[in-house]
Amino acid sequence: MSETSAYQGVTATQHEPGFGDYVQLLKPRVMSLVVFTALVGLLVAPVSLHPVEAFSAILFIALGAGASGALNMWWDADIDAVMKRTAKRPVPAGKVQAGEALAVGLALSGISVVMLGLATNVMAAGLLAFTIFFYAVVYSMWLKRSTPQNIVIGGAAGAFPPMIGWVAATGSVSLEAFLMFALIFMWTPPHFWALALFMKEDYHAAGVPMLTVTHGRKVTRAHILAYTILLVPVALGVAMTQIGGPLTLAVAVVLNAGFVLGALRIWRRDEAMAEADNYAAEKAFFRFSLIYLFLHFAAFLAEAALKSAGLGGW
Repeated sequence: MSETSAYQGVTATQHEPGFGDYVQLLKPRVMSLVVFTALVGLLVAPVSLHPVEAFSAILFIALGAGASGALNMWWDADIDAVMKRTAKRPVPAGKVQAGEALAVGLALSGISVVMLGLATNVMAAGLLAFTIFFYAVVYSMWLKRSTPQNIVIGGAAGAFPPMIGWVAATGSVSLEAFLMFALIFMWTPPHFWALALFMKEDYHAAGVPMLTVTHGRKVTRAHILAYTILLVPVALGVAMTQIGGPLTLAVAVVLNAGFVLGALRIWRRDEAMAEADNYAAEKAFFRFSLIYLFLHFAAFLAEAALKSAGLGGW
């Protein structure tokens, strides 16, 4: 038994959703980044949780991230349907009905927040609730369709997980937690603008006011360079705190040198050069941005392990 649903002229065939469809509804790729950074925030905190408490905290933070993804897919089904990158998502593809996505998102939001509060503390639960609200309402419903600064301000939603992990362990916010937040917050614009450079037509077709659409690719290239340069002192600053050390500082120096060089290469290119090699530099910068963030947080974990062995830290 099937029915059809349409979003802005794109028609998809409904069918009985399977388990995999619901998993995709939760944006597992985004969830994996949330889980990793939250886990790092929890493990490098000066207070250790019981393994069961730590596992529970990460599980409910992951569910909260999944809730945000489901609510985002429910709200953005119309524009997802006209973008090549997102057209195969469960709702626009007709695999999951919009109402089901909303129900899943709301249910997981409530479960994750309440259970995180019970497993750890009220402050961590409050931060998770705010993160879900920020991503689903402030970013998805407001910023994304109204301003080219959407990804700048909206990037805060993806920056909260390590802070939530830290607060779950300690019950308070510290300089280290704030700087981990700031690292992801400042990394987000160049990461997504690099994607927008070679996916501009998607955003244009969907009417999303990404910077590439409203101000053009030349301005976007300059913004990528500016934010990459501003990211450097944040990354080096984290390395100088109690969760940092010589290893973290060395990793930060190497990664940020590579990131700045990549941004400079993009800034020097014009559209003719980019189109000639199918945006090779922009795609390489985007891929490196993923490695950049992963290695920074992996370095925090490695530094913590060295400290526990009496070898790391300042």
